[in-house]
Amino acid sequence: MEQPKIARSSSRRELAQEVDRRLAGRFPEAHCELDYETPWQLLVATVLSAQTTDVRVNQVTKILFARWSTPRAMAAAAQQELQEVLRPLGFTTRRARHVIELSAQLLDSFGGQVPRSRDELVTLPGVGRKTAHVVLAEAFGLGYLAVDTHVMRTAHRIGLTDNKDPLKVEHDLVELYDAGQLPMVSHRLIFLGRRICHARTPQCEVCPLRDICRYAMAAELSH
Repeated sequence: MEQPKIARSSSRRELAQEVDRRLAGRFPEAHCELDYETPWQLLVATVLSAQTTDVRVNQVTKILFARWSTPRAMAAAAQQELQEVLRPLGFTTRRARHVIELSAQLLDSFGGQVPRSRDELVTLPGVGRKTAHVVLAEAFGLGYLAVDTHVMRTAHRIGLTDNKDPLKVEHDLVELYDAGQLPMVSHRLIFLGRRICHARTPQCEVCPLRDICRYAMAAELSH
């Protein structure tokens, strides 16, 4: 069945809704690809995922959470032992320190419970805005958008934003979607970026957005 086309003169909100509709059809399984069982595990896994892949993080956290299964156990971990487990991820000293200090502060400031507030989450070591949004959206089902490199790249290429700064991209996308849509918008754009819209060699020929994406249309015109 032929997909309806949206002219570039259409509003960005209309484009955004069509993008999400098509990506929902292409990636019905889109989800957070970090393995976790509790909000604390998700928080730790997301902190560890910086500058590495979810696949590698999942391999490490399988061992990590079997050995240190609670914030209290992690806060009491010997840093050298923790570094050995985290070694496959690189930057082991920094990662181990963040995980230990994060768990300790979670106990001291929040009774060992992951807070449901971005302002509180970002006070924890190693936790930035993106990590906070991942936890709030995924663990608690709140309407937050997590902007990573895939979201920034795909949103800019498609034409949902003219910005490349993460905070500006976030603000642009939040204007285009209802709050309840934001978590899945993030997942779908990440799936698009990981599976089709690669940084160096985007596979425009198999992309469901190729007729409404400004990058794909420009590439086609240049051939």
